[in-house]
Amino acid sequence: MQRSSPVVWSLFLGNAPSWYKRTILAFLAINPVVLLAFGPVVLGWLLLAEFIFTLALALACYPLQPGGLLVLEAVLLGLVDTDAIYREVVTGYPVILLLIFMVAGIHFLRDLLLYVFSRALVHVRSATLLNLTFCAAGALLSAFLDALTVLAVVITVGLGFYGVYHRVASGKRVDADHDPTTDDDIVEYSRDDLDRFRAFLRSLMMNAAIGTTLGGVMTLVGEPQNLLVGKQAGWDFLRFLRVMSPVTVPVLAAGLFCCAMLNRFRWFGYGEALPGPVRVVLEDFVRTQDEHMTPALRLRIRVQALVALLLVAGLALHVAEVGLVGLMVIVLATAFCGVVEEQQLGKAFEAALPFTALLVVFFGVVAVIHAQGLFHPVLHWVLSLQGRGQVVAMYLANGLLSAISDNVFVATIYITEVRQAFDSGALSREQFDALAVAVNTGTNIPSVATPNGQAAFLFLLTSALAPLIRLSYLRMLWMALPYFVTMTATGLLAISLFL
Repeated sequence: MQRSSPVVWSLFLGNAPSWYKRTILAFLAINPVVLLAFGPVVLGWLLLAEFIFTLALALACYPLQPGGLLVLEAVLLGLVDTDAIYREVVTGYPVILLLIFMVAGIHFLRDLLLYVFSRALVHVRSATLLNLTFCAAGALLSAFLDALTVLAVVITVGLGFYGVYHRVASGKRVDADHDPTTDDDIVEYSRDDLDRFRAFLRSLMMNAAIGTTLGGVMTLVGEPQNLLVGKQAGWDFLRFLRVMSPVTVPVLAAGLFCCAMLNRFRWFGYGEALPGPVRVVLEDFVRTQDEHMTPALRLRIRVQALVALLLVAGLALHVAEVGLVGLMVIVLATAFCGVVEEQQLGKAFEAALPFTALLVVFFGVVAVIHAQGLFHPVLHWVLSLQGRGQVVAMYLANGLLSAISDNVFVATIYITEVRQAFDSGALSREQFDALAVAVNTGTNIPSVATPNGQAAFLFLLTSALAPLIRLSYLRMLWMALPYFVTMTATGLLAISLFL
């Protein structure tokens, strides 16, 4: 038995640090005691804090396993039943489809993406202009595409850039087999350039992620909760855009200005320029690509460009659920590019499926929040207010709760309650519209404060790229802080003045 104990300990949560393993075991041991001593509501809040802890230390251990253990215990302790979790999963099924198919579909457009973005990177030499371009591009694309889709594109590009330089810095050819997760083979004089390149990529990724929020809040199809709010309010695409614009346009301007200032003055970890040796490597890579581009590769890029146009059109016109559009991308991009082997297809799903499983666990936590009514006191307090104070309180309450929970869930709860109040005659149409704007902007804008506030941010944190560029939970918090303050304050001012 003594011999087996170290083995059991080493297998539990794998390579996670011992202190982390002890912390998770302490959570599991304390929770039943808290339930008996303080009741299910207190335990519900504690469970939410424990789950956020697993997200915060995603680089120490992937949150799926420790978070899953917490949700399993919640079921066993009676905080929530499996039917309630299943209902939350069904509600989030469009997002699950999006992750499974759209992220994989973007994988099959990587030739086109690397071709376009690598040339933009080597030709735009100003770090400020390049970061502003990524932020603005993220905003523009997210107004018509889902934020997860846009971030999947950016992550794919980032992984491509990183892999190219990491191979060269390890003394290998660009096309050689290579493991980018270890720096063991990095040539000593290249380590400083690699660290600066990581900082450069962190800046690009965070600015692109912020851009998805700036654009995603503006349109009916930008975020999943937008469509939900629009349906409850009876707004079409143009009506939604117009009603939201008094808040979303000033926030967009403030976000882009904040991006320019952060990168110009290199505050909060932004503004690192692309190191000269790295630029040389990427320029050589682009030049070599051009010189050795075969007719087959040229045709693949053209096909992928056509598929990308169909993707944008399909999502902008909302011809089907986003996930099904992603499946269309997979079918077209593989059928006409010669990718038909099962092994080739399987690689495309590797990045998204772990996060999909984690998202289902997250829905389990959301089911606990729902079952225990953790957010109801805040909702009742907001609806008890009158006039503009009610709208401002709705914006702030949605922002606070979205930063610690899931913005789709928060929007679902609040817009449903607001609609019920309107149907009962407690709200005028004008007040309902103002509250609907507050719900949508509140769940979108302040939620940039934390990675768990938005699925796109959580996807970036748990992506294969995050550990490579040393993008941790705490670093994301720090880098998001100036955007959170600037955008939230601008949104609050716009709501106070215009609604």
